[in-house]
Amino acid sequence: MFGICNLAIVPIRLEASHRSEMVSQLLFGEHFQVLEKSKGWIKIKLQFDGYEGWIDEKQYQPISESEYELLSSKEIVLNADLIEYISGKDNMLFPIPLGASLSFLDVPQINTYEFRFEGLKVFGKKPKTEILKTAFMYLNTPYLWGGKTPFGIDCSGFVQMVYKLNGYSLFRDAYQQATQGEVLSFIEEAEAGDLAFFDNEEGKITHVGILMNDNYIIHAHGKVRIDRLDHLGIMNVDTKRHTHKLRVIKKII
Repeated sequence: MFGICNLAIVPIRLEASHRSEMVSQLLFGEHFQVLEKSKGWIKIKLQFDGYEGWIDEKQYQPISESEYELLSSKEIVLNADLIEYISGKDNMLFPIPLGASLSFLDVPQINTYEFRFEGLKVFGKKPKTEILKTAFMYLNTPYLWGGKTPFGIDCSGFVQMVYKLNGYSLFRDAYQQATQGEVLSFIEEAEAGDLAFFDNEEGKITHVGILMNDNYIIHAHGKVRIDRLDHLGIMNVDTKRHTHKLRVIKKII
């Protein structure tokens, strides 16, 4: 079984319960494989990053395997506005967030709601210089564990969505993203748009941010914010204290 998200934002939970932890979010237009069902819930595997979790079975539209394969082969087209409205049958309006997928709109057998979109679209790979421009669109977004939108986002969701909007695929969680790209030996080798990863006392990667020029970093910590970066880690510009211990810097592009 396969499906596509036909709502703006759907929580992906660790277990099959509304009380369970939200580990990520499913955005409008994202498609997935259904792995199993359990008492009104389905466990899904996202096509984009392979992420798995549970969603309410009332919050998606079933599609066929051939439709899933067709979508998977199509170029990714995303909403490039912070929030936009997409119109459906009888001119009903549906809000969709930045990064919502629009790739299915020209597939009539999937687009049964006859959705129409007249906003700003983005597709294809962008130059590295565009990474920070996209990141600034999320500035001051409140931190939300599992979030992927300008209404609430976590550190790895922020990095993943910024790169996705520029045509690059990253895994969902920080420790997974840390396996991608090329290791840089020194901060001085890094460029704006590279990624810095941070670990906890046990040595596990728990945080990620996007490097800026002049030893600044933009990351999600309380909110999407800009702080200083040195050889020890992130220095909070408000408290003047280190908040995260630097583990490694990676070049993705």
